[in-house]
Amino acid sequence: MGSTIWVLLLAFSVQIYITTATTDGRDYAALRSLTDEWQNLPPSWTGADPCGDSWVGIECTGSRVTSITLPNMNLVGELSGDIAMLSELQQLDLSFNRELTGPLPGSIGNLKKLKNLILVGCGFIGQIPYTIGSLPQLRFLSLNTNGFTGHIPPTIGNLSNLYWLDMADNQLEGPIPVSNGSTPGLDLLIHTKHFHFGKNKLSGTIPSKLFSSDMELIHVLFESNKLSGPLPSTLGLVQTLEVVRFDNNSLTGSLPLNLNNLTNVHELFLSNNKLSGPLPDLTGMTSLSTLHLSNNTFIPSDFPSWLESLTSLTIMYFPLYHQIFRAFDLVQDHAPMMGSIKLQGQVPTTFFELPHLQAVELESNQLNGTLVIGTSFTNQLQVVDLRNNKISEFNDAGYNFEIVLVDNPVCMETGKTDKYCQLPSRKSLYSTPQKNCVSGSCRSSQITSPTCTCAYPYTGTLLFRGYTFAELGNTAPYLSLEQALMKFFQTHQLPVETVSLSDPRKDQFQYLLLDLSVFPYGADSFNRSGISMLAFAFSNQTFKPPKEFFGPYVFNGDKYEHFLDDARKLKNSSTAIKIGAGVGALVFFLLLMLAGIYAYRQKMRAERANKNSNPFASWDSKKSFGDSPQLKGARCFPFDELKKYTNNFSDACDIGSGGYGKVYRGTLPTRELVAIKRAQQGSMQGGLEFKTEIELLSRVHHKNVVSLLGFCFERGEQILIYEYVANGSLGDSLSGKSGIRLDWARRLKVALGAARGLAYLHELANPPIIHRDVKSTNILLDERLNAKVADFGLSKPMGDSEKGHVTTQVKGTMGYLDPEYYMTQQLTEKSDVYSFGVVMLEIVTARKPIEHGKYIVREVATSMDKSTSLYNLQEILDPIIGLDTDTIPHGLENFVDLAMRCVEEARTDRPTMGEVVKEIENIMQVAGLNPNAESASSSATYEDANKGTPHHPYGSKI
Repeated sequence: MGSTIWVLLLAFSVQIYITTATTDGRDYAALRSLTDEWQNLPPSWTGADPCGDSWVGIECTGSRVTSITLPNMNLVGELSGDIAMLSELQQLDLSFNRELTGPLPGSIGNLKKLKNLILVGCGFIGQIPYTIGSLPQLRFLSLNTNGFTGHIPPTIGNLSNLYWLDMADNQLEGPIPVSNGSTPGLDLLIHTKHFHFGKNKLSGTIPSKLFSSDMELIHVLFESNKLSGPLPSTLGLVQTLEVVRFDNNSLTGSLPLNLNNLTNVHELFLSNNKLSGPLPDLTGMTSLSTLHLSNNTFIPSDFPSWLESLTSLTIMYFPLYHQIFRAFDLVQDHAPMMGSIKLQGQVPTTFFELPHLQAVELESNQLNGTLVIGTSFTNQLQVVDLRNNKISEFNDAGYNFEIVLVDNPVCMETGKTDKYCQLPSRKSLYSTPQKNCVSGSCRSSQITSPTCTCAYPYTGTLLFRGYTFAELGNTAPYLSLEQALMKFFQTHQLPVETVSLSDPRKDQFQYLLLDLSVFPYGADSFNRSGISMLAFAFSNQTFKPPKEFFGPYVFNGDKYEHFLDDARKLKNSSTAIKIGAGVGALVFFLLLMLAGIYAYRQKMRAERANKNSNPFASWDSKKSFGDSPQLKGARCFPFDELKKYTNNFSDACDIGSGGYGKVYRGTLPTRELVAIKRAQQGSMQGGLEFKTEIELLSRVHHKNVVSLLGFCFERGEQILIYEYVANGSLGDSLSGKSGIRLDWARRLKVALGAARGLAYLHELANPPIIHRDVKSTNILLDERLNAKVADFGLSKPMGDSEKGHVTTQVKGTMGYLDPEYYMTQQLTEKSDVYSFGVVMLEIVTARKPIEHGKYIVREVATSMDKSTSLYNLQEILDPIIGLDTDTIPHGLENFVDLAMRCVEEARTDRPTMGEVVKEIENIMQVAGLNPNAESASSSATYEDANKGTPHHPYGSKI
């Protein structure tokens, strides 16, 4: 009895779960598309309700997914273009998933509500799509440390709300884009605080237009690129700047004098360029703490007196040869000499009295005379490195900081043993101390925390692009950083016990690297939510390091393999197996009977409910046709197969789009090409209407009508599969977009083919069909330029009870829309005739129906003069028509006459499509063409209920 109750309760809970699911169906389908592409998914990603089932990293507002934060989840795969279906998404963070590769889909530009796009430290490749500039609310754009190539999309200049822009450490190349006429550029980002573009391959000069006094930039980082030319003087207009890096480029010329205006800059890196002229006077840069000017071609000069005015100066780094903290015997990188940059004369004693000075590195200059440091030097001074100069005397007063005078005359006496004449030995660098922990007390794969607990910490590398301290062994900055980290974690209630910092070092790019370990609180490892929150704090720059020591940074999280929830799931699974094995034999038979009875009853109930609500429930999808619906030739395609045919609906297969959604080119296993039309959210029909449409179109078979091959009705999708028509649309050819030139004979042939297709729909289809959206973009051209009528999304079948007309909601495309249908809402076949008449006028003019406020029908009617050659339409006609002949195109006047009859105001004055076919055939025969031979828009879609009395759609003002 207890087992029976248990089974019933289980089944009841499943029913409740299904009926109370909250996630929007389209959002669920999008997330499922991601799961199809990704491996190593979080274990919580199960069930049909991501919002209600608390999928890790998924946050919802109501039923809509608004945030995906999955940094450091070890995801493997590519980002599906179906991400664009999450129309309410505001935040996407997939950082530190290094095996998340492939291109960034262009459809990401459809996420109009996205505010944060953070993909730090992934494996994305290819060009950054230009659609990235179509995200009006974007504030954070972090694409750094990937493999992106190509140019910086100039469309980024459209992101007027952007705060943070980081594309560093990629393979981007080409010039820095700035605005030019209608083309946007980075100079338009006046409210952006951060430009981070270091470690790329950007080239060309730095546009002077890039900077202006309106900008609010704090960080401008273009280090380690291939930029050339001068540093523009407009840089000095951005008085909000704090960190400027243009080192490791090929900049030339003198530095602009107005750099003095940058009173807030505290870090200036210009080393390893080809800058020339005199040393700049930087007296006005009163906040400057770090100055790197080495490896340039400045004119030799005496020791600059203005240096003594920089009271905030911490590091004076000006050796002739670039060398990375040689005082600590770290990795050395001798860059080639760029010319005879030589500081001359004596170093003034007063220079060492600067209150914040920590390091003076002036190797390989021509400083001479006696070095006098005196007794009033700052107590923060840690190193004075003047090796390879011409200093002849020095009185060592037993200073407690490091002095290096190797390769100076003062040290060249035989047998000289003074400490300052020896290269310094490596000092022990910083590592967070432990509290007398017993070594070997943890398992081999665990690490001992500073508080002696054994755990699996979250680790990574903090990379600082700016810093204001000199000695790597100095403990003060690291202690301050540790305290800031712990305060942040505690304030944000993150499950952190303690942190550990170690191995401070510098690389060849003058970045400071620091290893970080974060230890979990109350357990030996983090769960996935904990790792996600920790990684997000760094990827989203929520954590701010102490400003007095550290500048801009980036974090690279290591792979984490000891998720607590994964381990618990495995342990619980093992325990459940043991328990189940022990008691299973006792209750197996009873449970099997009860479950079978219950499952059978539920199946019958579900089938009845499904049959009532799902029009496909009783249809065998394995057959090409069946009793319901009645299909001829079309079949049902599984969604997974369509994904394979379109390379997961990739942008490379995108061949068109509209209000309904997108059309993709697909390749069947037979190598046959197909066009796959996928409806988007908001444009989908009900299931019954969709079934009616495919049933109708499956019975349409004519050489001038695009054939429906199949459909898909899974996972909330509505997809139609058509034959692939190779040469695009008539509209593309008339506009020149397709590159296909249509002479007069070909245009007549296309018009005849389209007319025959429409006549078939009106007169021979069963039931007759009114297309309702005839336009040049819905007339496709195959490989032999035969016309095929396409896109039946608005089509309307005419039943026996609807002979003459049917009253219906007005749908169609403005410019082609029948004004009588618009005014009366009464639809007839003559509405298609009117639209086709507009297409005929397009054929002879190559103009859009509505262009610059002018309606093509009115323009032709106003200009027509039948008493003159070509009806006085020379200014309107497409000049291409007559390129192959010196005479008037045969039959053109008759063609225009027919078109104007088709667009008569009253439907009773218009011909039928059958009559249109006959007249075009006659025009071709008069022109000496065989009508049966094989041939080698800004308009907006209109759909309105037209409440009240409608006005004429093409009045005097459009």
